Amino acid sequence: MMIENILPRTDLLSLYRVKSKDCLFKSIASKETEAAIADGWQIVKTGKYKTKVSKPKPIDVLFEDRVWTLFYNLGIKTLSGDRGAKLRVNSAENSPNSQVDFIGIDEDVAICVECKTANEFKKDLRFQEKLGVLLAKKRPFAEAINADHPSAVKRNIAVVMFTWNLIISESDKKRAEAEKIILLDEKDLAYYELLYSHIGEAAKYQILGDIFPGKQIPGLRIRVPSLQTKFGGHRCYTFAIKPEYLLKVAFVSHRSKGRGSDVTTYQRMIKKSRLKKIREYISDDGVFPTNIVLNIENSKYVRFDIGKQEGDSEGGRFGWLTLEPTYKSAWIIDGQHRLFAYSGHPRASTSYLSVVAFENMPGNVQAKLFVDINHEQKSVKRSLLDELWAELHWDSEDPEKRIRAVISKAIQGLGDNPETPFYGRILLADGEKTETTCISLSSVLGALDKSGFYIINTKRDIPTYGALWGADNEAIVKRTQHVLNAWFLKIAERSNGWWNIGAGDGGGLAMNDGVTVCINVLRSCLEHFEKLGVRLVNLSDEELTEKISPFADILGTELGNFTEGRRRDFRALRGGQGQSFGTRSCQEIIHSKMPDFDPPGLSEFITTKKAGTNDDGRKLIERIEQTIQGIILQMLKQEFKGAVDAWWFNGVPGPVRKKVDDRINENDGKHGGREQNFDIIHYKEIVKYNWDLFEQLLGYGKGGKEKKTDWFNEVNTLRNIVMHPSKQQYLTLDQVERLKQLDSWIQDVSNGRSTQPTDSSDCEAPATEQ
Repeated sequence: MMIENILPRTDLLSLYRVKSKDCLFKSIASKETEAAIADGWQIVKTGKYKTKVSKPKPIDVLFEDRVWTLFYNLGIKTLSGDRGAKLRVNSAENSPNSQVDFIGIDEDVAICVECKTANEFKKDLRFQEKLGVLLAKKRPFAEAINADHPSAVKRNIAVVMFTWNLIISESDKKRAEAEKIILLDEKDLAYYELLYSHIGEAAKYQILGDIFPGKQIPGLRIRVPSLQTKFGGHRCYTFAIKPEYLLKVAFVSHRSKGRGSDVTTYQRMIKKSRLKKIREYISDDGVFPTNIVLNIENSKYVRFDIGKQEGDSEGGRFGWLTLEPTYKSAWIIDGQHRLFAYSGHPRASTSYLSVVAFENMPGNVQAKLFVDINHEQKSVKRSLLDELWAELHWDSEDPEKRIRAVISKAIQGLGDNPETPFYGRILLADGEKTETTCISLSSVLGALDKSGFYIINTKRDIPTYGALWGADNEAIVKRTQHVLNAWFLKIAERSNGWWNIGAGDGGGLAMNDGVTVCINVLRSCLEHFEKLGVRLVNLSDEELTEKISPFADILGTELGNFTEGRRRDFRALRGGQGQSFGTRSCQEIIHSKMPDFDPPGLSEFITTKKAGTNDDGRKLIERIEQTIQGIILQMLKQEFKGAVDAWWFNGVPGPVRKKVDDRINENDGKHGGREQNFDIIHYKEIVKYNWDLFEQLLGYGKGGKEKKTDWFNEVNTLRNIVMHPSKQQYLTLDQVERLKQLDSWIQDVSNGRSTQPTDSSDCEAPATEQ
């Protein structure tokens, strides 16, 4: 066997310049410009006789070129040339050959790569066949490498398939794994490109770690003096080592790359700006007094030979540590920036880093250690903690913590699954927010982590479990994903394209508040069946989704029929109050088609809307405000006589005067003067400021002045509801009744009736004296 079209990296600079661009370029005769434009080319530069034109590369060409460029950037010594390489049986011209998209050969590895793309996101029904074709090239490739490119060390050989826009079934993934074919997709490629842009050629060992996990790196065995001890019950070693060596064996699995199912991904993505500062620090003879913290994944990678001990060795034992280096063998728990700052730095081969290396530390313990170390140095974002919850509490004995871990893992898995409406839409801690990637893990986690979904009652000796409970963690993850996928798939399909918009113009459904509303409605549907006596936890995943399917049909269809105005109003429902109103509105949609569906509180909500409570409340609040204004201004002007503005300067506290004047200035006086620009809360502050003057008139209930003026806050809260219709909230009948009571009391005060109510309860009308 032999390989054709393989060239040293040093001979491929011109090809690199072509492949590293997203467009094709060519020069044509200027008279051919019109025909070129009709063929999709765009003018770059016009000359007298020649015109330079360009057009985007076809997706298959672009993808192959990106893969080729990545390996070129990573410093692979020998690569295939233009149009890939050929495997030939022998040197004869008519010898049978196989085309290979990309081949890369280094001192200790050889990689054969096939790239498969689709113009739109879809399943490839012939993927098994393509796996078979690639597998058939594996042995000839290995034979050709050994024959044509001999090496002083035995190379690790791999076949890899990069895919773009392809949905790969679980059976195809299992077959690839069984045949030791490495599958990587466009997200992996984007991650490696980003990592290279941050840390340079050191990214080579990260991708090789994914391709050759556990494979020994030839010629890298090392022996160093070390101290062996135990920390938190885990054996660990302390030693010094050159960054150049550590860069080759260390591995980091970042949250931006790790799949939702991973249990060892806890690191933030590397920050380029931070690396730059650390590199400058190294160049200025800076040293690091703190340790790089690692975990050595398998005991077979290390051997510790005890040396001669002197004195008390209770705290640790001195000896010699032998490292048998393999790809992906040393996971970085802390210190990735300090290590990768040495990538490409001249001092990587002369400096030393202090290392604490644990042995066989479980992933959840690594994640906890990472959080403990970083919490004091840099606050760990809540969103990252929610992601890490799956690792930190997966085996927790506390059922509530364990369920939260299960939910976190389930949501991340949905975001990674191309066959769900959440694919690429879950925003993780280190992810970049876009119009479609805008649903935060924390918001979905918060919506699901409520009584009714998993654990209904834990106070009894035998807990009561909800609809999404399962036999074990994995079963609960699978059931959660199955139900959420079924529920949201119906909503997305029937939403008339609304789901696909995300946070873009006209969107609002596939966003945090919209998704939370839909999950809340799902919960009320599950509770509906429980109220009917159906034990949902006893149903299979398929039986459960069959139960909720009609509800999702109704909800999705109605959401899809929303007008542009209703979509805008739905998007305006923000925060807890907005979500509550949105949930009730969606429940009402289902209730209109299925009258038996009547969640607690829905009937009152519908009655309140029909009663027009906001109109009644608005009239009452406006009268209360006008009456309060008249009482307070009259009393102030009577009390502070003399100069025209005496009441203003002597009776109104300074902070209130500033707010009122600022408002007048902002509106250029268009909304009146000082008397017309007070808020209800301003009146409360004036009353407290002049308590001796107003206590008998406007103090309500028992207690001090804070408690007796709390009714101002109550009126203000209800005012915010009726004066902001975009929030889509309605006063309850009880709240309207309360306003009537307060209005009656205020009118009595205004009419000169002395009043001192004895109780400030919302349920009891103010007492008055005639």
